[in-house]
Amino acid sequence: MVATTVIEVGVNVPNASVMVIESAERFGLSQLHQLRGRVGRGAEKSYCILMTGTKLSKEARVRMKTMVRTQDGFEIADVDLKLRGPGDLMGTQQSGMLNLRLADLKEDTPVMDLSRRALQDLFDADPELKRADHQQIIQEFRKRKSGKVDWGRIA
Repeated sequence: MVATTVIEVGVNVPNASVMVIESAERFGLSQLHQLRGRVGRGAEKSYCILMTGTKLSKEARVRMKTMVRTQDGFEIADVDLKLRGPGDLMGTQQSGMLNLRLADLKEDTPVMDLSRRALQDLFDADPELKRADHQQIIQEFRKRKSGKVDWGRIA
Protein backbone atom coordinates (compact mmCIF):
# COMPACT_ATOMS: atom_id res chain seq x y z
CA MET A 1 0.00 0.00 0.00
CA VAL A 2 1.21 3.50 -0.81
CA ALA A 3 -0.52 6.41 0.86
CA THR A 4 -0.17 10.02 1.94
CA THR A 5 -0.36 11.21 5.54
CA VAL A 6 -4.02 12.13 5.05
CA ILE A 7 -4.96 8.52 5.84
CA GLU A 8 -2.66 8.15 8.87
CA VAL A 9 -5.39 7.63 11.45
CA GLY A 10 -7.64 5.55 9.24
CA VAL A 11 -5.11 2.83 8.45
CA ASN A 12 -5.71 -0.41 10.34
CA VAL A 13 -3.97 -3.29 8.60
CA PRO A 14 -2.97 -5.65 11.43
CA ASN A 15 -0.60 -7.64 9.20
CA ALA A 16 1.34 -4.56 8.06
CA SER A 17 4.89 -4.98 9.28
CA VAL A 18 6.95 -2.41 7.35
CA MET A 19 6.42 1.31 6.91
CA VAL A 20 8.71 3.65 5.00
CA ILE A 21 8.34 7.36 5.65
CA GLU A 22 9.99 9.46 2.96
CA SER A 23 11.26 12.94 3.87
CA ALA A 24 10.74 12.10 7.53
CA GLU A 25 12.60 15.26 8.55
CA ARG A 26 9.64 17.27 7.27
CA PHE A 27 7.26 15.79 9.86
CA GLY A 28 6.78 16.68 13.49
CA LEU A 29 7.37 14.20 16.29
CA SER A 30 3.70 13.64 17.03
CA GLN A 31 2.90 12.90 13.39
CA LEU A 32 5.86 10.51 13.07
CA HIS A 33 4.77 8.73 16.24
CA GLN A 34 1.21 8.50 14.94
CA LEU A 35 2.37 7.13 11.60
CA ARG A 36 4.68 4.59 13.22
CA GLY A 37 1.73 3.33 15.23
CA ARG A 38 0.06 2.11 12.03
CA VAL A 39 2.44 -0.89 11.79
CA GLY A 40 3.12 -3.63 14.30
CA ARG A 41 -0.49 -4.26 15.21
CA GLY A 42 -0.26 -7.96 14.41
CA ALA A 43 1.92 -10.76 15.75
CA GLU A 44 4.81 -10.15 13.33
CA LYS A 45 7.82 -8.00 14.19
CA SER A 46 7.49 -4.61 12.51
CA TYR A 47 9.78 -1.91 11.20
CA CYS A 48 9.37 1.79 10.55
CA ILE A 49 12.04 3.17 8.24
CA LEU A 50 12.62 6.91 8.39
CA MET A 51 14.16 8.21 5.17
CA THR A 52 15.64 11.70 5.28
CA GLY A 53 17.59 14.06 3.10
CA THR A 54 21.29 14.55 3.75
CA LYS A 55 21.12 18.09 5.10
CA LEU A 56 19.21 18.01 8.38
CA SER A 57 18.64 20.92 10.72
CA LYS A 58 19.63 20.51 14.35
CA GLU A 59 15.94 20.11 15.29
CA ALA A 60 15.36 17.50 12.58
CA ARG A 61 18.32 15.48 13.91
CA VAL A 62 16.84 15.60 17.41
CA ARG A 63 13.47 14.44 16.06
CA MET A 64 14.99 11.52 14.15
CA LYS A 65 17.16 10.46 17.12
CA THR A 66 14.12 10.63 19.40
CA MET A 67 12.08 8.41 17.08
CA VAL A 68 14.92 5.86 16.94
CA ARG A 69 15.52 5.93 20.70
CA THR A 70 11.98 5.59 22.07
CA GLN A 71 8.40 4.56 21.43
CA ASP A 72 7.17 6.23 24.63
CA GLY A 73 4.58 8.83 23.60
CA PHE A 74 5.12 10.86 26.79
CA GLU A 75 8.86 11.13 26.15
CA ILE A 76 8.22 12.06 22.52
CA ALA A 77 5.74 14.75 23.60
CA ASP A 78 8.28 16.08 26.09
CA VAL A 79 10.97 16.41 23.40
CA ASP A 80 8.41 18.04 21.08
CA LEU A 81 7.50 20.57 23.77
CA LYS A 82 11.18 21.45 24.22
CA LEU A 83 11.73 21.83 20.48
CA ARG A 84 8.57 23.66 19.43
CA GLY A 85 7.28 25.23 22.60
CA PRO A 86 3.66 25.15 23.73
CA GLY A 87 2.38 27.74 21.29
CA ASP A 88 0.02 30.56 22.12
CA LEU A 89 -2.23 29.44 24.96
CA MET A 90 -4.77 32.16 24.23
CA GLY A 91 -4.65 32.18 20.43
CA THR A 92 -4.19 30.15 17.30
CA GLN A 93 -0.40 29.73 17.05
CA GLN A 94 0.40 26.04 17.57
CA SER A 95 4.10 26.39 18.27
CA GLY A 96 6.50 28.91 19.71
CA MET A 97 7.89 29.70 23.10
CA LEU A 98 5.84 31.41 25.76
CA ASN A 99 7.15 34.65 27.12
CA LEU A 100 6.86 33.63 30.76
CA ARG A 101 8.86 35.74 33.17
CA LEU A 102 9.25 33.21 35.98
CA ALA A 103 7.89 29.80 35.04
CA ASP A 104 9.08 26.95 32.85
CA LEU A 105 6.16 24.68 31.84
CA LYS A 106 8.24 21.51 32.16
CA GLU A 107 10.48 22.23 35.14
CA ASP A 108 7.96 24.11 37.27
CA THR A 109 5.00 21.72 36.95
CA PRO A 110 4.94 20.83 40.69
CA VAL A 111 4.88 24.51 41.68
CA MET A 112 2.18 25.27 39.11
CA ASP A 113 0.09 22.33 40.39
CA LEU A 114 0.44 23.65 43.95
CA SER A 115 -0.56 27.13 42.77
CA ARG A 116 -3.57 25.75 40.90
CA ARG A 117 -4.75 23.90 44.02
CA ALA A 118 -4.27 27.03 46.16
CA LEU A 119 -6.30 29.08 43.67
CA GLN A 120 -9.00 26.42 43.57
CA ASP A 121 -9.22 26.53 47.37
CA LEU A 122 -9.42 30.32 47.24
CA PHE A 123 -12.26 30.26 44.67
CA ASP A 124 -14.08 27.48 46.54
CA ALA A 125 -14.09 29.68 49.64
CA ASP A 126 -14.87 32.97 47.84
CA PRO A 127 -16.00 32.39 44.19
CA GLU A 128 -16.45 36.07 43.39
CA LEU A 129 -13.49 37.29 45.47
CA LYS A 130 -15.71 39.62 47.48
CA ARG A 131 -13.92 39.24 50.80
CA ALA A 132 -11.91 42.31 51.84
CA ASP A 133 -8.67 40.36 52.04
CA HIS A 134 -9.12 39.26 48.40
CA GLN A 135 -9.51 42.76 46.95
CA GLN A 136 -5.77 43.13 46.49
CA ILE A 137 -5.80 40.03 44.25
CA ILE A 138 -8.43 41.64 42.02
CA GLN A 139 -6.53 44.93 41.89
CA GLU A 140 -3.28 43.17 40.94
CA PHE A 141 -5.05 41.14 38.26
CA ARG A 142 -6.59 44.27 36.72
CA LYS A 143 -3.23 46.03 36.82
CA ARG A 144 -1.45 43.17 35.01
CA LYS A 145 -4.16 42.44 32.47
CA SER A 146 -3.04 44.05 29.21
CA GLY A 147 -6.33 43.93 27.37
CA LYS A 148 -9.22 41.72 26.49
CA VAL A 149 -8.75 38.32 24.92
CA ASP A 150 -10.29 38.01 21.46
CA TRP A 151 -12.04 34.67 22.02
CA GLY A 152 -13.41 34.76 18.47
CA ARG A 153 -9.88 34.24 17.06
CA ILE A 154 -9.27 31.08 19.07
CA ALA A 155 -10.09 27.99 17.06
